[in-house]
Amino acid sequence: MLKNNQLPLYINKRKQTIFLKLCYFSMLMFLLSCKTEAPKQENSSSNIPTKTETKNTPQTTTKRIVFFGDSLTAGYGLDDVEDAFPGIIQSKIDSLDLPYTVVNSGISGETTAVGKNRIDWVLNQEPDIFILELGANDGLRGVNLKDTKSNLQFIIDAVKEKYPATKIVLAGMQIPPNMGQDYATEFKNIFPELAAKNDIALIPFLLENVGGISSLNQSDEIHPTKKGHKILAQNTWEVLKPIL
Repeated sequence: MLKNNQLPLYINKRKQTIFLKLCYFSMLMFLLSCKTEAPKQENSSSNIPTKTETKNTPQTTTKRIVFFGDSLTAGYGLDDVEDAFPGIIQSKIDSLDLPYTVVNSGISGETTAVGKNRIDWVLNQEPDIFILELGANDGLRGVNLKDTKSNLQFIIDAVKEKYPATKIVLAGMQIPPNMGQDYATEFKNIFPELAAKNDIALIPFLLENVGGISSLNQSDEIHPTKKGHKILAQNTWEVLKPIL
């Protein structure tokens, strides 16, 4: 039996209990409604990956052609590097709407020894096609040709080891007989021998119809003019086109 002075306290506790029950009931209803709506959120978000994949598809289908060479690749003496033969190849590829991007990794003055030292860095470009244009500076400097051949083989091996599916194209080179005819002949033979040994494509002579022709070379008689590079691009394209 409640005393008179205890009655208000009892009523207040009763009200609090009712209020808490209402709060619990409201929370339960809220949670149930969230579970009901969850599948709708899941369905709407499932469309996002599909859109992302579609948007990124062109990027994943674009392949990369890396030109690894010396001043010929770099376009020494030209006003615009895009006028060098790798840039001309890119323009031809674009005109045919082929999914390839050209990367020009040419450095003027590069020898096969220097190329050997930087090949790991260049391979970060992840080439689908690798065009190797080195050796001319070795020949002009009278480098021991066993070293030249060994360095070129090292570069070829590095590409094959890291990217077995990559197509390799070797640019053949010739030099004047300044170091003697035997040296010039041995130098010339390096490129077809390496191409045959490694079963890779060969541009017989990159400077075909350009080397030794004054009107197609700059004043140093070594580096092609803009017009000369167009011929280099054609010499390259004849070998590259079937691969593409």
